[in-house]
Amino acid sequence: MMCGLEIHVQLETESKLFCDCPTNYQDAPINTNICPVCLNQPGAKPHPTNEKALENALMIALMLNCEIDQDVIYFMRKHYDYPDLPSGYQRTSVPIGINGELNGIRIREIHAEEDPGQFKPDRGTVNFNRSGIPLVEIVTEPDIKSPEEARNFLKELIRVLQYSGAARGEGTMRADVNISINGGNRVEMKNINSIKGAYKSLNFELIRQKNLVKRGVEVKQETRAYLESQMITVGMRMKEDADDYRFITDPDLPPMKISDETIQRILDTMPEAPHNKVKRFVEEYGIDEESAKVLTSELDLAIAYEEVVKEVDAKFAAKVMRDELKRVLSYNKMDFTDSKITSDDLIEFLKMLEDKEITAKAGHKIIEQMPNNDKSPKEIAEELGLLGVVKDDEVLAAVKQAIEENPKAVDDYLGGQKASLNFLVGQVMRLTRGKADPGETVKLLKENIE
Repeated sequence: MMCGLEIHVQLETESKLFCDCPTNYQDAPINTNICPVCLNQPGAKPHPTNEKALENALMIALMLNCEIDQDVIYFMRKHYDYPDLPSGYQRTSVPIGINGELNGIRIREIHAEEDPGQFKPDRGTVNFNRSGIPLVEIVTEPDIKSPEEARNFLKELIRVLQYSGAARGEGTMRADVNISINGGNRVEMKNINSIKGAYKSLNFELIRQKNLVKRGVEVKQETRAYLESQMITVGMRMKEDADDYRFITDPDLPPMKISDETIQRILDTMPEAPHNKVKRFVEEYGIDEESAKVLTSELDLAIAYEEVVKEVDAKFAAKVMRDELKRVLSYNKMDFTDSKITSDDLIEFLKMLEDKEITAKAGHKIIEQMPNNDKSPKEIAEELGLLGVVKDDEVLAAVKQAIEENPKAVDDYLGGQKASLNFLVGQVMRLTRGKADPGETVKLLKENIE
């Protein structure tokens, strides 16, 4: 399998690429964020290119390790006929960045372009609020060898875009997916709007093409649509080549040059890319790569971790944040930012564990109460009666009580059923309200039973 992606994501700007209309197209009533430029009315000329949009596209190119083309940048007209494109062409720039790389996948080029409107064939309506919103187009080389690799690449790319703050993320993503097998003809699947959709469409198309080859049928070079509701692809039209779009330079827009000063200013202000942050966390804090990937999955989580390790052991903090914190966030279906947990909260919680003010089991209960809670971890521990580890003699008394009250579990353990010990540990934890140290409890149970 050979697969290349063309990914389009909206850039984060307040106004459109060639006019002053706002970009909050989803919140506005249909066909209200428009002007003669958006609708390409006769005599309406585009404004000079939105400088913020170009700088955002440039930042993304730099974060994806692209070389920046500092020759003249200009916009081309890409001609095709569709109801959401009132001009009959889409303006797209020549490449701004080339020869990039992410996770071993080469990035051929990055462009800025304008979004078309939203056509709904089932209703026969077009909403032009989206028309003219700035997009970044990221084109990869056909280096992807499996649907799983495509999914992993898209996840990492969305993470880079979120870190950059320059694009609007997966919610505005549309991908065109090109796939061929055994050097056969290339099939393009259009307008896939999620990472899951890209993965499922590739799985289906891979099987479809393999079955055609097995039957001795040539795979047609064509454009297909992915029907997400049925998880299949269907033919749309024969695949276009670049010549079919009749590209010409747009005479209404002035050419531009990207200066050394602009590039340096963006390099000085742009955030560290997540893939680079992973490498640094491994080297600087001595944690494993998997933990580093989890901790950098969100920019705010990565920032919090770097604050925490100023006061807490880096490996200990990584383990608890990777396992316990992410467990709680995942269960509540929220991002770290949404949880309202601060780095100070995490420092206080981790120090309570380090100083053995609470047991690990008590820690599970405390961290589960921390999201969107105005109380500090210590206040939560006091409220739940979990602060403080019980003394050895209290643990011993609980161990003896658990043994006396559960003779069958004791007999099962002595008969070789080692899992019965876990039941007895649970009984001791119940009697001590979770304040006994689990390791010490296991040791005392074994000594008293055997």
